[in-house]
Amino acid sequence: MPSPRRSAEGRALGAPTANSSPGSPAHSSPAHGGGGRFEFQSLLGSRAPGTDPTCARLRASESPVHRRGSFPLTGPGPVPAPPGPPPDEARMNLNPSFLGIALRSLLAIDLWLSKKLGVCAGERSAWGSVRPLMKLLEISGHGIPWLLGTLYCLARSDSWAGREVLTNLLFALMLDLLLVALLKGLVRRRRPAHNQMDMFFTLSVDKYSFPSGHATRAALVARFILNHLVLAIPLRVLTVLWAFVLGLSRVMLGRHNVTDVAFGFVLGYMQYSIVDYCWLSPHNAPVLFALWSQS
Repeated sequence: MPSPRRSAEGRALGAPTANSSPGSPAHSSPAHGGGGRFEFQSLLGSRAPGTDPTCARLRASESPVHRRGSFPLTGPGPVPAPPGPPPDEARMNLNPSFLGIALRSLLAIDLWLSKKLGVCAGERSAWGSVRPLMKLLEISGHGIPWLLGTLYCLARSDSWAGREVLTNLLFALMLDLLLVALLKGLVRRRRPAHNQMDMFFTLSVDKYSFPSGHATRAALVARFILNHLVLAIPLRVLTVLWAFVLGLSRVMLGRHNVTDVAFGFVLGYMQYSIVDYCWLSPHNAPVLFALWSQS
């Protein structure tokens, strides 16, 4: 009985079996190919993927890297750079500064308080019956009556001291109109929504609210009168009271917000300082006073 080792060696050496055919590599004799074992190994080696060029090309074409290089998704040319971060204007400010929060809070308080104090904004308001009196007070602080009145008094004056005071008052009024119009055109803050626009005389810049021209004029004229006219104490008190009530009437009529009037008072007070610094007199402006004397 043959041993298992002998049988295995016989099969390994290519011994013919019943299932083997004459044309198969295992049936070939050692004289033709050096043995079926070596021919079988050479056949396997020739069909290996690493040695066959055709298989290598097919494997390379099927690889993802080769597919990406052979069939690009985009056209030829430089690869576009990734989009950068959005500009600062388009970003949402999730952490606003303390100053921004404070300004927004003050603006909200200003709008709320201005609406509460607008008791004369219309005929059906809480104090609608006082509206005609407030409108009369509004005319008393308008720029047109003050300019016309100053020009009339300057033309009728016959003293150098009176002309000097009136000339500087005219200069102050013109400076006030120029600065207020400039600030209104720059800020462009709309008047309150509850305002009923029926003013005495308006210009193109009067549709804006900041600052209040009546408040600046009231503070300017009040300080001018107190410094250059000799008045009794009751008249001085009435002058200050007139300026304060005039500013308050702007809020009650719904013409301005509280901050418009407050800034107007500060601006009018500072305008007098400018007029006092640039005070016109016969010594520094002789041509101007010579024209008034000839007229």
